[in-house]
Amino acid sequence: MSGADGPGDPGESWGKVRPFSVKTKLGALVVVSVLITTGLSVIAVHTKTELRFITVFSMIATLLITQFVAHSLTAPLDEMNAVARSISHGDYTRRVSENRRDELGDLAQTINVMADELEAQDRQRKELVANVSHELRTPIAGLRAVLENVVDGIAEADPETMRTALKQTERLGRLVETLLDLSRLDNGVVPLRKRRFEVWPYLSGVLKESNMVASARAAMGSGGTHTRTDVHLHLDVSPPELTAHADPERIHQVVANLIDNAVKHSPPHGRVTVKARRGPLPESLELEILDEGPGIPRSEWHRVFERFNRGAVRRPHGPGSDGGTGLGLAIARWAVDLHGGRIGVAESERGCRILVTLPGESSVPS
Repeated sequence: MSGADGPGDPGESWGKVRPFSVKTKLGALVVVSVLITTGLSVIAVHTKTELRFITVFSMIATLLITQFVAHSLTAPLDEMNAVARSISHGDYTRRVSENRRDELGDLAQTINVMADELEAQDRQRKELVANVSHELRTPIAGLRAVLENVVDGIAEADPETMRTALKQTERLGRLVETLLDLSRLDNGVVPLRKRRFEVWPYLSGVLKESNMVASARAAMGSGGTHTRTDVHLHLDVSPPELTAHADPERIHQVVANLIDNAVKHSPPHGRVTVKARRGPLPESLELEILDEGPGIPRSEWHRVFERFNRGAVRRPHGPGSDGGTGLGLAIARWAVDLHGGRIGVAESERGCRILVTLPGESSVPS
């Protein structure tokens, strides 16, 4: 969430003067070698020792010191090479020792960070396969059962049977739409179609659409994004004539997904409040979505907007809602990032409070 470099970020040490850097060690090697040679030469002059003996002693001492320094430099490189080879073979569990205070220590830290990120991506890939397989299995099995009954003559192709088949088809369509949103998220920046709009009628339409879709799904019993009709949606825009400059379609994704998440976690007959305020910059906007659910533990704040994260609450979903794919909040963050804005969890006395800040006219050019 924070996006800022933590205390252990390898970028902190770049550009800093290190008392034990590789350059310092190599320079010390040269200085020590010269001092040894000079010292032995002085001893040879005073003791009238033959020059060839001094040369041999000087070479031996220099080679021993060089070997010691070379080993201290090549040993961590051998370890990094072994870890990198393991990572290339799919083993993301190995890490490099970070017990050095030089450039090699920075490199070891960078390799470990890379291994952590690759391990996380591999875990997300496996979760994607597992989640998509799980989510697709149910509607496909239901649709197949309905069609097999019709083909075998067990059930008639009456409106009720076709309505059941339509429910499963609609759920498949919603899952495919979610996967398309995920592909847009992975493909990078999407061109924004920003324009100035009035916030009150816009958000009012989003809330009405959410209520209508939930009511329709509840009437059909189709499940899906959510079928909660007992949760009251409240809109608070101040001042009423508030305007914003953003891409309405992307902001619709943000608000709809945040409302969907808030409704899922609301208690029976709960309340979800959507607040809109003017930001510090021209045409900027600050949004707040607040629910009355169990809230999010502070230890989970940094993971809220990760893909496939369904939360750590034991029973997070209210009646009439499913677990979803865990992509809604990740898509919301993606849309906010496209605008150059910020999204995060904030302190709240009750429930979960999500804050969204859109920079308005000073945001990333469309």
